[in-house]
Amino acid sequence: MRPTWLTSALTLLASAAHAAPLTYDAALKLADQSAPSLQAKALDTRAAESAAVAAGQLPDPKLRLGLDNFPISGPPAGRFGPDSMTMATVGVMQDMPSGAKRRAERDRAAADIGAAHSNQLVEARNLRLSAALAWIDLYYAKRRLAALDDVAAALKPLRETAPSQVAAGVARPAQTLEPDQLLAALADRRADLSAQVAKARAELARWTGDPDPEAAGAPPMMDVDPAALRAGLDRHPQLLAYDAMDRQAEADLALAKAGKRPDWSWELAYQHRDPMWGDMVSLGATVSLPLFASKRQDPVIASKTDLASRVRIEREATRRALVAQLDADLADHTMHHDRLQRAEGVLVPLAQKKADLERASYAGGTATLSDVLQASTALAEAKVDALNREADVVRDAVHINLTYEPVKP
Repeated sequence: MRPTWLTSALTLLASAAHAAPLTYDAALKLADQSAPSLQAKALDTRAAESAAVAAGQLPDPKLRLGLDNFPISGPPAGRFGPDSMTMATVGVMQDMPSGAKRRAERDRAAADIGAAHSNQLVEARNLRLSAALAWIDLYYAKRRLAALDDVAAALKPLRETAPSQVAAGVARPAQTLEPDQLLAALADRRADLSAQVAKARAELARWTGDPDPEAAGAPPMMDVDPAALRAGLDRHPQLLAYDAMDRQAEADLALAKAGKRPDWSWELAYQHRDPMWGDMVSLGATVSLPLFASKRQDPVIASKTDLASRVRIEREATRRALVAQLDADLADHTMHHDRLQRAEGVLVPLAQKKADLERASYAGGTATLSDVLQASTALAEAKVDALNREADVVRDAVHINLTYEPVKP
C-alpha cells in the first residue's frame, strides 16, 4: 500500500519527465501513473482489503457489571442485612454467530475486494482508451496542419507570376486576385486545424497530466484480431465486474440463509456477597430460536435470490451488447480501411497527377492560373482527406483493441 505522499511525488516526477514530446506508449504509461480517477479506484480496492480483515470475526466481548438481589420492599428494603442475598456481579459475555454466517461474511468481503478490483480494471481501460484517442487526435491534427502548410507554400510562387501573366495578355486583371483569395481560404482552414490541434493537446493534457504534451513517434498499428477478441470477450472488464457482483449477491444470499441457523452466546460472571454467605460463579448460554422463518428469514432469502438472478440476467444482456458492438466496430473498421486504401491508391495520386499536369500546362501557356489554383486546392483537400481517413482507421483499431482486449488471468 503506497503512501499518499509517495504517490503524489511519483506523479509530479512523471509529469516533469514527460514534459518532452510523448510517444504513444509513453502517453498511455503516463496516464496510468497520474490519473486521479485511477488513484481513487485503487483506494477503493485498498479500503475493501482493509475491511476484509474484520469480516467473519467474533463480535467484541461485553463486560457486565451489576448489583443483584438488592431489597426494595419489606423490612430489609434499602439496606444490607445479615441474611441479605444482595451481591455485586462482574462478568463477561461473548456472542457467537453461527459458522455459516461468519463464512458468508468472509465471502462477502472477498467479493467486495473482487468488485473493487474489477471497477479499477474498468476505469483503467477507459482511461487508457481516452488517452490513446487524445494522442491520435493530436498526432493527426498536426499532420493535417503540416500538409496544408505545404500546399500554401507551394502556391506562393504562383502568386508572384500573376502580374506577368496579365502583362503578357494571358490572364485578365481580375484573375490576379485568385491567389490571394485562395491563400485567404487556406488561412481560414489553417485556423480551424490549429484549433483542432489546441483542443487535442488540451484533451491529452487532461489524461496524462502533462501541461503541454506533444505527440511524437509513430502511431499505433492498425491491425485487429477479431477471432481472438471474440474468444476472449468473457474476460472483458465489464463482464468481470458483473462476475464480482454475482459473487457479492451469492454471499448475501448465503448470509440470508445463515439467518435460519441459531446463534448463541455465553456468559461467565463472578458474584460477590456477604462473607457469611460466600461468593459464587455463574456460567450460562443463550441460543436464538429462528422459529418464525416464514415471516422473517424466508422473505429475505427470496429477496436475495431475486437480486442474484437479476445480476446474472444483466450480465448476459451486457455480454450480448458487447458482442453486437464489437461486430459493429469491426464493420466500421473494415469500411474505414477500404476508404483509406482508395484515398491512398486512387484519389491522392490522381489529384497529384492533375496538379502536376496543370502546372506543366501553365508553364507551357496552355492552362490558366485559375486552372492551376483549382488543381492545387483539390490536391490539398485530397491529402487532408486521406489523413482524416487514416486517423479513422487508427482510431478504430485503438478503440477496438483497448475496449475488447481480454484481461489476462
